[in-house]
Amino acid sequence: MLTQYEQHPGLVLFAELLVAAPSGREQGVAAVIRQKLDEMGVAHETDGAGNVLVQLNGRSATAPLCCLAAHMDEIGMVVTRILPNGTLQVERSGGLFAWKLGEGPVELLGDKTSVVGVLSMGSTHTAERAGGVAWGDVRVLTGLTPAQLAEAGVRVGTTAVPVRARRGPVLFGDPADPLVGAWTFDDRLGCVTLLRLLQWLQQTGQEPFHPTVIAFTTQEEVGGIGAKWVAQKLQPEIFIAVDGAPIPPETSLLLDGRPAAWSKDRLTHYDQRLLADLSAAAERVGTGLQTAVFTSAASDASLVAYSGLAARVACMGQVRENSHGYEVARLAVFDNMLHTLAEFVVTGASK
Repeated sequence: MLTQYEQHPGLVLFAELLVAAPSGREQGVAAVIRQKLDEMGVAHETDGAGNVLVQLNGRSATAPLCCLAAHMDEIGMVVTRILPNGTLQVERSGGLFAWKLGEGPVELLGDKTSVVGVLSMGSTHTAERAGGVAWGDVRVLTGLTPAQLAEAGVRVGTTAVPVRARRGPVLFGDPADPLVGAWTFDDRLGCVTLLRLLQWLQQTGQEPFHPTVIAFTTQEEVGGIGAKWVAQKLQPEIFIAVDGAPIPPETSLLLDGRPAAWSKDRLTHYDQRLLADLSAAAERVGTGLQTAVFTSAASDASLVAYSGLAARVACMGQVRENSHGYEVARLAVFDNMLHTLAEFVVTGASK
């Protein structure tokens, strides 16, 4: 019923980017991004932190440098101990809760090769545990000996994520306005939006108002490491994270296809002039822009601002349910994000 949407250009690109990329091991996603840039004929570089960067000229000789950033890494788990039978104890990497995963196959990114294991939470033929599942209750069954794991380069510190077959995407819901589910949108859809923005600029011959850096960054989920390096090195005055917006109980966000902009998170108040500029751009292209305040979230942009590395910051992107899990967004937001950002990039930020 929903097959007419399966060749949506954003969805096709999104599916290609759903490869394993826990923090510190973003090479798989970075390789796809570099391939897409090469196919477009867009010059790029990869810096020492693993960030993939594209630098664009601006129409204005006096406008400040603007950085648009989407992070390549995802939440996952990290091996903390290898037991004598080859079973692994794990802890979260980034904001992942064990109960978000359920039992099932995971990919361990060994130094030499990947290994598939099965996440296990033990037998239910016992008294029910109070308080839900904690990481101390979780093991990864590998079926391999410690020596065989070592041969694959699986060690304490190896990271793991759900296998590709569990990632999606899946289309469902109203055929006229479908939803998309995947592990995870955060932040592959931001990467999709920036790649599509570069393609749109190339196809239309448009040029950004500001000199602009497009940054695909590393290790956002563990402190915004890549974004901080980009901001420290290039010193943009404006830094905009193209990410997403979860729906915790304190927000009034709706899963209706409109993107959202962050007004405040746990680290900073975002630049209200930039928020107004993004909202105006969204209105001009025919979609509204929701706003939200988050008490337990941060972005590349707020982490950069908190470190004193950019004067003006913003964060905008898709509204998503099931944050840090099998996330769900409206398919319409793919194009609405692109159109809003393209309008903003061409018109520029107000002073």
